Amino acid sequence: MAQPLLKSLYYYYRSGATIMSSIDNHEHSKFTLLGFSGKTRILHLTWLAFFMSFVVWLGLGPLMPFIKEALDLSDQQAKVLLILNVALTIPARVVVGMLVDKYGPRIMYCAILVLGGLISIGFAWADSYEALALMRFLSGFIGAGFVVGIRMIGEWYPARQTGIAQGIYGGWGNFGSAGAAMVLPVIAINFGGDDGWRIALTAASIAAIAYGLFYFRSVTDTPEGSTYFKPKKSGAMEITSKGDLVLYILMNIPLYLALGVLAWKLSPAQMGLIGDGTTYAIYAVLLTIYLCQLWKIWQVNAHILTKPVPELHRYKFKQVAILDWAYLVTFGTELAIVLMLAMFYVEWFELPKITAALLAGIYPFINLIARPGGGWLSDRIGRKLTLTIAFAGITASYLVLGMVENSWPIWLVLGMTITAGIFSQAGSGAVFAMVPLVQRRMTGQIAGMAGAYGNVGAVTFLTVNSLVSYDQFFLFIGIVAGLVFALILFFLDEPKGQIAETMPDGTVKMIDIK
Repeated sequence: MAQPLLKSLYYYYRSGATIMSSIDNHEHSKFTLLGFSGKTRILHLTWLAFFMSFVVWLGLGPLMPFIKEALDLSDQQAKVLLILNVALTIPARVVVGMLVDKYGPRIMYCAILVLGGLISIGFAWADSYEALALMRFLSGFIGAGFVVGIRMIGEWYPARQTGIAQGIYGGWGNFGSAGAAMVLPVIAINFGGDDGWRIALTAASIAAIAYGLFYFRSVTDTPEGSTYFKPKKSGAMEITSKGDLVLYILMNIPLYLALGVLAWKLSPAQMGLIGDGTTYAIYAVLLTIYLCQLWKIWQVNAHILTKPVPELHRYKFKQVAILDWAYLVTFGTELAIVLMLAMFYVEWFELPKITAALLAGIYPFINLIARPGGGWLSDRIGRKLTLTIAFAGITASYLVLGMVENSWPIWLVLGMTITAGIFSQAGSGAVFAMVPLVQRRMTGQIAGMAGAYGNVGAVTFLTVNSLVSYDQFFLFIGIVAGLVFALILFFLDEPKGQIAETMPDGTVKMIDIK
């Protein structure tokens, strides 16, 4: 019944193309978390897929004190593993964003959970630090799963509900890091002795593999009868103006710089885990890949220099760029804090490892409320206003944490950390309340680039953490957040009106983004 009803409501106009107004049927008119059918079922299955990916990926943080003791790692060796854990996620999120736009989220989430789980098992049973480092670097691939769900939820929920839906997906999925902090250390303590951490991580990986296969059999990419819009070209994002083309080229640079920083961290100048020759070879490879990326960007977008894109099909890339920098701060701090917080509590306040792990687990736990809250507020009071409020709170919170001393009571530091986390995670919800409203057919690529910037932030902040004291680390985050706050306040536009997408038959569909 739904499909004939939708067809009867289409509005046709003839002006060289047929423009169809986007509409919502009765099912789309209300949002609910109750039940397990339709779009609600997709939401629950997808946030749980994200949850499983984060258990495997970020389980390293709460298990690091156990790994460090069992393998007698130095402080620097442990911190390098934390950095390696987020490095590959930078290019992986960009690549996965392109792949999900082309192949769909159903097959991509399955592939990421299965392959990521297998790599994680390899890390769990590695018998040398070199093998640990390599497998942990490869494990960063599973962090790209987040991008897949953004496209899936964007397909199933209308614009007026995308904030809360994306917030629940991201917030409840991010809770996987809290779940890992609460469960994996307990398994590590009670099973296997010194190998307890291996058993804990292997169990989580097997569960992720099983769920990936289940997810593949249980979902579809779109509601029945809906069109899955794909980019006209692949390999680079489609840009719609000359100025935006220059900005897109510049915005790719930090993605490669972050990987260069990682190579520097492993070089003889720092850890000495790779030689000078290898370090310079990595720099050369990164430069070559960037130049190849520039060539692909040119291939996809060169036509705009001679044939301007019609106004109907344009979008502002500055929106993407600002959201990238915003997610660098929100998710970058979240990921860095999740991975270093347990060690911070152990080293500065001399807490037992299990206590430190459980207290650190509180930080991602608030994702259950904060990130959906940021998305919900975006739907209600506006997306720019919500993001502005969140960044004001992030800036203030981390500047205060920058004054922390190890003589302060642990409850005060814990409360301040939670406050900072609430604003950061609400900010992440606000970012991805806006991402699906920029350009539907490229949602995966836009989400992938924003997600990659989140990991650039994590690499940056974790690198700073390895070089300075904890109070200076917090202060650095506050300063960066303040700069992005200014970008949001003065340059970000509130999404409004409609975006145009071309149907397979050549007609144009107008999609509401209010």
